Amino acid sequence: MLSKEECFYLGKVVSKHSFRGEVLVKLDTDEPEIYEEMESVFISMGDSLVPFFIERSLLQKSSLLRIRFEEIDDEAGADAILGAELYLPLTMLPKLSGKKFYYHEVVGFKLIDEAMGPVGTIKGINDSAAQALFVAEFKGKELLIPVNDEIISRVDREKKEIHVRTPEGLIALYLD
Repeated sequence: MLSKEECFYLGKVVSKHSFRGEVLVKLDTDEPEIYEEMESVFISMGDSLVPFFIERSLLQKSSLLRIRFEEIDDEAGADAILGAELYLPLTMLPKLSGKKFYYHEVVGFKLIDEAMGPVGTIKGINDSAAQALFVAEFKGKELLIPVNDEIISRVDREKKEIHVRTPEGLIALYLD
């Protein structure tokens, strides 16, 4: 059985679409079209992820996917999954290249600052604020560095490094 840690959040069942049990799923992605041909998804039910097979799906509006599940053929079945979250295994994420990355894939990467050299290891990414932040540990202190294109100069997946050009004084701020 897959755990949520091995999966990524794809979207949420937001409404019923027909009396035959079809539902509308709001996808949480910039590229909804790549999820139109899925054969199955995992639906979060209680503490477990349950696989559901897709009979057919159709992109409605930009991020709404109309899905007819093999297992659901009436309104009661659709009601049972209303509001449920959909997940897919991490292995199904499209590969990213260049300076684009998934937050989960850079945990453990080293941060290399242009001026200061290695400035710690990424422990996670805090995306609860308006600006996502790398959370790194450096010399026993926690460093918060904005995740944005101006600061990230390159991502080296082979060496597991993210090279950054931080604003002057930012790192010193944490070390005092």
